[in-house]
Amino acid sequence: MTSYKPQQPPKRKISVLGREFAMPQSRGVRIGLGVALCFLGLLGFLPVLGFWMIPLGLLILSHEFHVVRRVRRRLIVWWERRRRPADR
Repeated sequence: MTSYKPQQPPKRKISVLGREFAMPQSRGVRIGLGVALCFLGLLGFLPVLGFWMIPLGLLILSHEFHVVRRVRRRLIVWWERRRRPADR
């Protein structure tokens, strides 16, 4: 007999500045973390908190919502086109 192993979803990871970070397994925790980072990033003028939290929160949310994912992909394509000189 063969043993049955339930398939587990792949672990989600975020790559930031060449390093990979594991995200929480629970969808609710990931959404809460992304929203919290975006909200606290709006308070970036306060010490310790910073505006750097907004893009990180959006990056986490992009793994859950297709609208945010689409905007992130368009931004990446725009940035790569802007960064590379035109081949002429």
